[in-house]
Amino acid sequence: MGILEIEVWGKDSKKHEERLGTCKVDISALPLKQVNCLELPLESCLGALIMSITLTPCTGVSISDLCVCPLADPSERKQIYQRYCFQNSLKDMKDIGILQVKVLKAVDLLAADFSGKSDPFCLLELGNDRLQTHTIYKNLNPEWNKVFTFPIKDIHDVLEVTVFDEDGDKPPDFLGKVAIPLLSIRDGQQNCYVLKNKDLEQAFKGVIYLEMDLIYNPVKASIRTFTPREKRLVEDSRKLSKKILSRDADRVKRLTMAIWNTIQFLKSCFQWESTLRSTIAFVVFLVTVWNFELYMVPLALLLLFVYNFIRPMKGKISNIQDSQEIADIEEEEDEDDKESEKKGLIERLYMVQDIVSTVQNILEEIASFGERIKNTFNWTVPFLSLLACLILTVATITLYLVPLRYIILIWGINKFTKKLRNPYSIDNNELLDFLSRVPSDVQKVCNGWSPPTGTPTLRSGHPQSWSSTRLYYCE
Repeated sequence: MGILEIEVWGKDSKKHEERLGTCKVDISALPLKQVNCLELPLESCLGALIMSITLTPCTGVSISDLCVCPLADPSERKQIYQRYCFQNSLKDMKDIGILQVKVLKAVDLLAADFSGKSDPFCLLELGNDRLQTHTIYKNLNPEWNKVFTFPIKDIHDVLEVTVFDEDGDKPPDFLGKVAIPLLSIRDGQQNCYVLKNKDLEQAFKGVIYLEMDLIYNPVKASIRTFTPREKRLVEDSRKLSKKILSRDADRVKRLTMAIWNTIQFLKSCFQWESTLRSTIAFVVFLVTVWNFELYMVPLALLLLFVYNFIRPMKGKISNIQDSQEIADIEEEEDEDDKESEKKGLIERLYMVQDIVSTVQNILEEIASFGERIKNTFNWTVPFLSLLACLILTVATITLYLVPLRYIILIWGINKFTKKLRNPYSIDNNELLDFLSRVPSDVQKVCNGWSPPTGTPTLRSGHPQSWSSTRLYYCE
């Protein structure tokens, strides 16, 4: 509680930044758990900043040693399980669960100092929450043995663990990073993770040992899935890369070809290129149209989920190719960086760069959208696919029992009265919010949903056995 200082900055196309003005807010004077709408005049220039501030006490955050681990106490663990049990699904909807992370140690880190040593510390990020360990000086095999507890705001968040080298007053040096989706956590298992580079696309030097426990309420997590995702407050601006642009173009091309092949298959049925196939398609068409009811639409999508669940997955080859492409892009980007350092940047190319960067982002968004739909049906994230099956089942039963006009009427009344009931509500699309939680093919590789093959990881406690889930080699 104190003074919140706010700076407003402007940046032009040439990446030149200029501070436009400042303002201050006395946080201690604001009431808790209330929406405070403020209009703050800027001190050093004309204009005002209009903002909404809500102060909410942060619960469930803690840092402790292994000897006083919160979930190690059976009585406290029982209370936490009771807090997130099914009977309490409708109490405090924002309190979804807690995550406990034991940061044990790191091995064989990169030497960042001239002495051949490093001063490593570990930073943990979950959404917009950030906690860090203490620094262990002059050590390439640090043992932190710290326990961190995070409140879960979104079960689809990704825990990012980054190791840095403390460098005095200078910015810390990067030593490696791992990203772990919450839904991939296996409770109570000590895991060894190979550190990756900043983009999570290539293995870096060193490994880190973590042990995690996740307790959450599935009902609250499911409801949260259909609300807008919290935006990251600190994000690195993406640089322009012709290799990433080419990769995104190829991703869109693959999706376009899949749609084109489907259209050609349907045309072949009409043209009787195969008598048997066209006959079956014609009979199915007649039966379906004659007996069609609206509930059959979600039922058909539900059957597609069942088919993909029973059928063996066919994504292993494509995942290997994606991982190889990412590795090639990383190497070629390094070469491009060296060339750009020699040639320098030409000022008049900034405009072209902005245009190409926009095209790159659009291609990536289109490719990611199509891949998220595919990965939903492919059971890439079982929690989301199971949730979609549940929603489709409810939709099938509802459309079968309730006339369509009543459903449309309820939907329209809800949309028209949403702003009246909650003036500060954020307009959203529940379907798009759901799809935003499904990883694209690139995120599958980077976040560990579908790691590259050929580089296995040692399973904790079994030096001679290999883990079937993480396939990175542990030196």
